[in-house]
Amino acid sequence: MIVWLNGTHGAGKTTTSPLVQQLIPDSRVFDAEKVGETLMDITPGLPVTDNFQHWPPWRPLVVETARRVLDYTGGTLVIPMTVLVEQYWREISTGLAHHAIPVRHFVLHADQDTLRGRIAGDTVLGPNSPFRLKYLEPYAEAARTWLHAEAEVVDTTHLTPAQAALRIAEAVKS
Repeated sequence: MIVWLNGTHGAGKTTTSPLVQQLIPDSRVFDAEKVGETLMDITPGLPVTDNFQHWPPWRPLVVETARRVLDYTGGTLVIPMTVLVEQYWREISTGLAHHAIPVRHFVLHADQDTLRGRIAGDTVLGPNSPFRLKYLEPYAEAARTWLHAEAEVVDTTHLTPAQAALRIAEAVKS
């Protein structure tokens, strides 16, 4: 099984995913961003883009990597990864379904003020990362048009990461 944690930057995916992993027996965290980093390391580089998800190989490579890891280890993969383009989510979810891999898709949501505050206080990418801020509006649009209808929404505005992880783990176990 895959527990996919979606949502924009600042919603809590990176912090929550290892906590979810600790609550679900026989689970591992798979950061699909590493697949994108591998593609970014190709030289000479792939066509210029502002997001590796736009490269057509990224989506099937995420599916194939997840499938191969699950074939090898069994259990559950917790994947913290923002996917805001509906077509990309369809490619990934259809690919996983083709391999009969069940997916529990969660969106970690927080209101815009909370997201901006978390991004402002980010100690990893630095405060007010332009990269992270530019995804706030695309997230809001995806949430309005398709994303929240495709997933179980966990509002993290007033939750700690541990509380969010517990809600997700309990939903998966039920």
